[in-house]
Amino acid sequence: LLAKTGGGGDAAPSGKKTKKKKAARFDTNPPKGTRDFYPPDMRLRNWLFDHWKAVAAMYGFSEYDAPVLEAESLYTRKAGEEVTEQLYNFEDKGERRVALRPEMTPSLARMVMAKKGGLTLPLKWFSLPQCWRYERMTRGRRREHYQWNMDVWGVKGVEAEAELLAAMVTFFERVGITSEDVGIKVNSRGVIGEVLTELGVPEEKFAATCVLVDKLEKVPIDAIQDDLEDLGLTREVVEKLTSTMTATSLDDIASSLPSDSEGIAELRTLFELCDSYGISDWVTFDASVIRGLAYYTGAVFEAFDRRGELRAIAGGGRYDKLLETFGGEPTPAAGFGFGDAVIVELLKERDVLPTFDDSGVEAVVFAMTGDLYGNAVDAARRLREQGMKVDVVLEKKKTKWVFKHADRIGAGYCVVVGRDEAEKGEVSIKDLRGDEGQRAVKVEDLG
Repeated sequence: LLAKTGGGGDAAPSGKKTKKKKAARFDTNPPKGTRDFYPPDMRLRNWLFDHWKAVAAMYGFSEYDAPVLEAESLYTRKAGEEVTEQLYNFEDKGERRVALRPEMTPSLARMVMAKKGGLTLPLKWFSLPQCWRYERMTRGRRREHYQWNMDVWGVKGVEAEAELLAAMVTFFERVGITSEDVGIKVNSRGVIGEVLTELGVPEEKFAATCVLVDKLEKVPIDAIQDDLEDLGLTREVVEKLTSTMTATSLDDIASSLPSDSEGIAELRTLFELCDSYGISDWVTFDASVIRGLAYYTGAVFEAFDRRGELRAIAGGGRYDKLLETFGGEPTPAAGFGFGDAVIVELLKERDVLPTFDDSGVEAVVFAMTGDLYGNAVDAARRLREQGMKVDVVLEKKKTKWVFKHADRIGAGYCVVVGRDEAEKGEVSIKDLRGDEGQRAVKVEDLG
């Protein structure tokens, strides 16, 4: 009655079908700028990491690690720096400002300071951190990446830089990259500082000046005229500086500096050491390398693709004043960062990247009937105890499927447990890659 008279109840159905709202489609993509690592991707990553770790061990470096989440203040001590603008930062539930690390070196500095002088110098440490930066993505640049960091603390001389450069070259050679593929440009913060001083540029304007000069590779001088005037730089000074910074030999730039130039002397020593390491064909002087002049204090270097198709492969240098910026004691330090994205692109371009389709499984073991599964597990256990990588077929499958599965994952052998073999205390082993065929083996002989 109420429904018919409209009193207080639910309205009667109109006869029209109500359209159900479609549930929002589940997005299966990882967040923009990040990656999933499926098993083949993990095999590639592990292969790369293993090479990095092997080279670090060859050069006597010890591995360390730190939290991926750090106090935001670790990266915002210098406002206006590019890294500050690119932070993944937020306030945690304890109302603390935190950030995902954009680079590893500040964490290293924090760890060294935490020991309050208790670490024996020199330190030769390496790490393989995942770093996060919210930046524009290009080929070889993502918002997260893994990075090989190698650092030497406590060595004042360029012996540290030479050791780092040699380690970098050793890695390249291990993975099939030659000096025809990659070069390493070397410059010095000290040399650039001396050049700027000779031109009358005050030290507090060094970094800003170099940023502008770096822009001249992309825009004409007229486009930055206002910026130059803001810094008090004349067109003549900038043109002289530009000319100087196109120098590609030490002798060229040395001619514009005093004969007792410390920066030139250091670079000459570094190149002599590179010759002793046998890496002279990899390194070249290039005055245009001005990366991180507000950060680096001595030699700076950058590994580059000689074809010019990829962005910088790796970079580093000397940063003696880092610990002081955190209130610590002056400590000489040098290091480099080597990202995983660009090197993989380079290896693909040069066609020297291995394939990672094979799972690494050496043998597949399966029971032809369910009641023999225990026998299959026993056989697999014995093989595993011998150090083999073994995949047990965990459910009932046809023999044809098992052989296809073994072939798909790249296994070399298929171990079959059948009724006849079990009664004889044997298994049947089929060689899937060689010419051994199929043979019966006693179970106790497996291990």
